[in-house]
Amino acid sequence: MDSKAPSWTPSADPLRPLDGLKVLDLTRVIAGPTSTRLLGALGADVLRIDPPLLPELSDAFIDAGFDKRSAEADLRKSDDLAAVHALVASADVVITGYRAGGLDKFGLAPDALLAARPDLVVVTLTAWGSSGPWTGRRGFDSLVQAACGIAERYGQKHDDGWKPGALPVQALDHATGYGLAAAVLALLAERSRTGAGGSASLSLARTAEELFAVPSGYQGIPVSSLREPNLLGADSPYGQLTFVGPPLLVEGVPLSYRQPPVPYGTSTLAWR
Repeated sequence: MDSKAPSWTPSADPLRPLDGLKVLDLTRVIAGPTSTRLLGALGADVLRIDPPLLPELSDAFIDAGFDKRSAEADLRKSDDLAAVHALVASADVVITGYRAGGLDKFGLAPDALLAARPDLVVVTLTAWGSSGPWTGRRGFDSLVQAACGIAERYGQKHDDGWKPGALPVQALDHATGYGLAAAVLALLAERSRTGAGGSASLSLARTAEELFAVPSGYQGIPVSSLREPNLLGADSPYGQLTFVGPPLLVEGVPLSYRQPPVPYGTSTLAWR
C-alpha cells in the first residue's frame, strides 16, 4: 500500500479545520446529505452529484444543501462517468448512499476506489447493511423503522384497531448522517498519522439497533428538558430560509453555515 503523505492537511482555523478538503458526495435525501452538510460547514469543498433523470425532493435538497455545490452526471454516459472518475482521482473523501452494490458496475465500489487510491477515505451508507438477505434492497428511514421494530414499539390502539407508529422525526437518517461525518473525521485522523486511507460502512438498520441498545434510564428524559435551538435566516435562490445551524460548538462558538443552497444541478463537475 502506498503510504505517501496525502496532499491535504487540516487547517489551523478552528472553525474551518477541513478547509481545502475535497469531498465527493454521491448521496441523496437525508442521511448522506446531512453528513456532507456538516463537513461543508467545517470547511470542506463538497461537490454533490445526482443523476439527471432522478430529481431530488426539493425540501430535502434545500435543507441539506448548505455549504456544498450541486452537479448532475449520468453515469451511464461515458463522458459523465469519466468526469466523475477524474474527480475521484483528486478527491480526499468519497461518500456514497445508494443500495449495496448499486455503484459497483461504474467502478465506484469501495474496494475498487481504494485499490486505485490507497490514500482515499471512502464511507458508504446503505439501508440494510453490507451482508444478509436484504443487503441489495433499497430502503429508507420509515421502512427500516417498520422492519426493525420501531413501528411496533410506538404502535397504539385505536377505535378501529391497532396501528403502527413511528418516531416523531427521521431519527435514523439524521443519526446515521452524523455517524457518517464522524467516520470521515476518524479516517482522516488516521490518514494524517499513517498516510493511508480507509473505509467505513454504516446503515440505517444498524443505527436502529444502536438506538434500541440505549440504556432504559435515558428513555424517560422529557423532550421539554431540551433547549429549543435558535432559528437562523438567510437569503437564497429559493427565497428567505429559516433554519437551524450545525449542532456543534467550536471553542464555545456555534458553528455556522457559510453559503446557502445553490440551485439544483447548476454546478460544474470540478473542484473549486
